[in-house]
Amino acid sequence: MAGIVVKPRARILHGHDWVFSSEVLKVYGKPADGEVISLKDGKDHLIGSAIYNSRSQIVARRFSRRKQQLDLDFFKRRIAQAAEYRARRGVHPKLCRVVWSESDGLPGLIVDRYGDHFVMQTLTLAMDMRRELIVDAVIDLFGEVTIIERNDAPVRKAEGLELRTNVLAGSVGSQIEIEIENVRFEVDLLHGQKTGFYLDQRHNYAVVAGYARERRVLDCFTNQGAFALTCARGGAAEVTGVEENAENIATAKQNAARNELNARWIQQDVFQFLRASEKAGAQYDLIILDPPSFTKTRSGLRDALRGYRELHMRAFKLLSKEGVLATFSCSHHVSDTAFFQTISDALVDARRSARRLRRFEQAPDHPVLPTIPETEYFKGFLLEMMPGR
Repeated sequence: MAGIVVKPRARILHGHDWVFSSEVLKVYGKPADGEVISLKDGKDHLIGSAIYNSRSQIVARRFSRRKQQLDLDFFKRRIAQAAEYRARRGVHPKLCRVVWSESDGLPGLIVDRYGDHFVMQTLTLAMDMRRELIVDAVIDLFGEVTIIERNDAPVRKAEGLELRTNVLAGSVGSQIEIEIENVRFEVDLLHGQKTGFYLDQRHNYAVVAGYARERRVLDCFTNQGAFALTCARGGAAEVTGVEENAENIATAKQNAARNELNARWIQQDVFQFLRASEKAGAQYDLIILDPPSFTKTRSGLRDALRGYRELHMRAFKLLSKEGVLATFSCSHHVSDTAFFQTISDALVDARRSARRLRRFEQAPDHPVLPTIPETEYFKGFLLEMMPGR
């Protein structure tokens, strides 16, 4: 088997599963891109099997510490192990992320489940080359289900892969319906956000909605209206959802009508809305901040933190004296510590004081590996304003 020898200080020797091009000591056996290779240290000891792509900055991604091929039995075993782990953690078996890339030993593979519909992303060349095997494994494990590939994520370009969306097995209409916290949502698996819906927030909707009863709620970056509508279902006095994307606003309105729930929907840039609301003297009792990632690269960290600081400062100014803020970040490069410090700085800017009620953690169907920081991206906090401070 062809392979590579890693340099003495390569991070894979310290628990990580990636080998960057700068960490390669030598390549032997002329491996082809997408091929399974052996990884060895400088003493010729095997340190695992990996997928290889010379066109990527991450030239090798380890998937086993032993010699292993990517065959049907391997995919069935790993996907079954991933599903069993989620079952042990009490995750809803038919509405969850079934496979989360490196966290499940399948680097570059993401599989989300919506009932009998599975949405798959193959974000590495090796996984993309074996997508038919993966489809066969899913069908063998879960039966005659519908499988859709949502390979329209820009990150595929780093692996030299084209962008595409297809139905790989079964059939699907333009939309399906799911239910979360007694609210029904229309999900477009072929064209919606990510794989159709933000499943990483599913277990937080009920938590936030628990603070909504008889309160004035503002849901910023409402997307398809999930937080807004679960808060409306939870007895909010009034609900406002703000979103810049016209298609998302249209979907949110349809979801509200489907559930016979009342909400006010505003298509506008959130920062512009918050500035205008402050000038108008508006106040809310519960504000939700769930923006898209503010940076995809480490070089954009400073600008991201500046954006988060302004966002939170303006939200704090709109909160009533005992108002509650639920805030989230999905920017991997913004650490939990940096995010909370930015929130603290924004409190100072707004001349407000708050108590932290809880920390939101990444959902159990998106498991985190301590040795691979890249598997963690989600963080959030719930805060309550302190009156008279």
